[in-house]
Formats: sequence, structure tokens, C-alpha cells
Amino acid sequence: MEATMAEIEVVVEKDEENERPVPTVWRPMFSSIVDALVKKDYSLSYKITGISSISNETAKYIKENIEDYGEELIQLPKETWKSSVYIWMGNHWDVLIDLWTAGEGRSDLVLRARVSESENGYTIDIVMVYVP
Repeated sequence: MEATMAEIEVVVEKDEENERPVPTVWRPMFSSIVDALVKKDYSLSYKITGISSISNETAKYIKENIEDYGEELIQLPKETWKSSVYIWMGNHWDVLIDLWTAGEGRSDLVLRARVSESENGYTIDIVMVYVP
């Protein structure tokens, strides 16, 4: 039986040349972020370990972009990891997580974030939710 992308352990690499699938170790943190967005908690008021605070301005833009898109966000299915990617930028990784909606499945919306190494592993800074 062939293993799917969601079942294969994906390790973190510092590759500036190629986009790669989101590492397995980051996936629970991104799922927690999207769970908060699904609940319309755009400022992530419940602290998630490894996630930097979101400014009020960024939270406002995320809320507006999701509302303007006009579809209801849903939790990330396993299929998300088949298309979501990251790339090393020299001092952090840029990450694009494909978001899913109730009406469309995989939508045009993405969560853009930066991941940095930290003392406790990794820190995620949310940049924006938008349609690229």
C-alpha cells in the first residue's frame, strides 16, 4: 500500500532552491492556527505554544480578507499537506498553507507565515491570510 504525503515524515530542510512540503513537526501548530481562524479568533486570543502574537492590524486584515472572500473556513484536512509548501529564505522559512472552505474544499485563500528556529524548537509568525 502506497503511503500518502500526510503519512510520510517530512523533515525540516534549509533549501533555498526548492519549495518543499510543510514539515510534519510544524503541522499541528498550523492546524491550531487555522482552528482559531475557523472560530473567528483572528487575534489568536488563546495562546498557542510556538506562535507569535498577532498585531491588531494584522488580525483586522485577516478578518477582512476572510470575510471578503465570502466562504466559511473549515479545519485543515490531510489533503492540505499535499499542496502547502515552504522555502528557506536565509534566516527563516516562508510558508504557504492552503486554506479550505465548506463550499469549495481547497480555496484560493492561503495562510502566509514565517517560521524561525528558537530555543524551544520553532516560532511561527503569521504574516497574512489572503488570495495570492
